[in-house]
Amino acid sequence: MCVIRVEHLRKSFLLDKTAIHAVDDVSFSVDEGEVFGLIGLSGAGKSTLVRCLNLLERPDSGEIWFDGLNLVEQDDSVLREKRCRMGIIFQHFNLFMRKTVWENVAYPLRIAGQRTKEITPRVEELLDYIGLSAHARSYPAELSGGQQQRVGIARALAMNPRLLLSDEATSALDPVNTELVLSMLRKVVDDLGIAVILITHQMEVAKALCDRIAVMENGKIVEENTVEELFLRPRHAVTRRMIRGFDEDIPLEHFADLTSAPVYRLGFRSQTVTRPLISDISRRFNVDANILAGNINALVGGDVGYLVVSFEGEEEAVCGALSSLHEDGVEILKLEPGNGQNNGVGLHAKEEVR
Repeated sequence: MCVIRVEHLRKSFLLDKTAIHAVDDVSFSVDEGEVFGLIGLSGAGKSTLVRCLNLLERPDSGEIWFDGLNLVEQDDSVLREKRCRMGIIFQHFNLFMRKTVWENVAYPLRIAGQRTKEITPRVEELLDYIGLSAHARSYPAELSGGQQQRVGIARALAMNPRLLLSDEATSALDPVNTELVLSMLRKVVDDLGIAVILITHQMEVAKALCDRIAVMENGKIVEENTVEELFLRPRHAVTRRMIRGFDEDIPLEHFADLTSAPVYRLGFRSQTVTRPLISDISRRFNVDANILAGNINALVGGDVGYLVVSFEGEEEAVCGALSSLHEDGVEILKLEPGNGQNNGVGLHAKEEVR
């Protein structure tokens, strides 16, 4: 079931009399129990978009359908009600430093006018859920960053939302606490069936949690796909750069300089990632396969991997080897040197081999 649907959303700002299109014709939908990632470099428009989703920023045009209503057309009283169905998790926690953990989690319930006898069991339930019951009377300054963000998650869940907006929720955390918070968010999705929109610039965060990812650049969604397909077949230069920036320390053009043979990027799905396909085609087609780079990524739906390989042999034999790989479900892209002229992407896809 669709939880939120965004259609042709636009938001611009004036800077020195010049229109800056922070959100430019963005459309997407998120289903119940799905984690949808919005990833992009700084300035891509991610945070502006998330503020538009709950109408903290009013878009210039477009539609935001949530709970059967187009939020853009609603008055403030309806928006206040619907915002209670959208929890938000902030980058820097946004806890009240002079309130205890218990009081921070209770805050949205008090604002909603609930009575103490209703608030108390709900707060106790949430603190137990996030594993911080023992810290109910502690203050935020007495907690680690990861614990503070778990309090933020509990507060976001207080009103039983259908949707969580997570705006760079892990970017202020160290790797250990990042993993703990991501595990908590996945538990929330699995246990409660809540939809999550995850705003991040960190590909390692997106791949660990998301079911689908949309890549943003200059206010636009330039590519959207499942996480598996995005890693197997990144189409846009920004996507390839973000994946390569996460996977590879050495620019791929370095490997192209080492060989005059054609170079291919081979993408392996979870069903083929552990099969000895390269050694198999080398024997069957009498081609030499030189592995230049590679990696395996553990995603939500399973492992995917890639290899950068050059093949040497008779042209007909190489074509036969590539056809065999394709029949086995391997995604094949022929690569060419970037010569340092393609914004750091390194090797770029010239054509998809079928």
